[in-house]
Amino acid sequence: MGPNILNGLAPIEATSTQLLILGSMPGQESLNRQQYYAHPRNAFWFIMAGLLKFPPELSYPERQKALKQNRISLWDVLDNCIRPGSLDSDIVGNSEVANKLDDFHHRHLELQTIAFNGRKARLSFTRHFLRHNQTRWQNLTLIDLPSTSPAYAALRPAKKLERWHKALSPFLPIA
Repeated sequence: MGPNILNGLAPIEATSTQLLILGSMPGQESLNRQQYYAHPRNAFWFIMAGLLKFPPELSYPERQKALKQNRISLWDVLDNCIRPGSLDSDIVGNSEVANKLDDFHHRHLELQTIAFNGRKARLSFTRHFLRHNQTRWQNLTLIDLPSTSPAYAALRPAKKLERWHKALSPFLPIA
């Protein structure tokens, strides 16, 4: 029996997306629950609550609604891959299959900014998209952000929020 291929989640897609936040591939807890950033120690929803001024205890559907109301979409660079654990470093490089971000960009002509949640998201985006067609993405602002994963422990969640706020506040309707 071969290795398990993990399939990602559908995007949380705002009607008029201006900001797209890209992760690499959902962790096991997120895949099990079919929710982005479902691991209780992942700082993503804590950060979004701080940036968008919503209560952190909102339900998952309410969190999705808050993103969409602020013209923010959420997705991953990878549609599927082989990954024995939950860490980005466990992704088998030659198993990566990218999501259809070209199609997403075509549907969202208002898109101005792509923010990468962690280094792996940026590296995978570069590998699958920038190397092949830089001109397609040249009018967008690309922002590298510290990973919200608990595996990235160099920064505490409050410091991650501070860094995300500094980088994204010019691109958010709520500053």
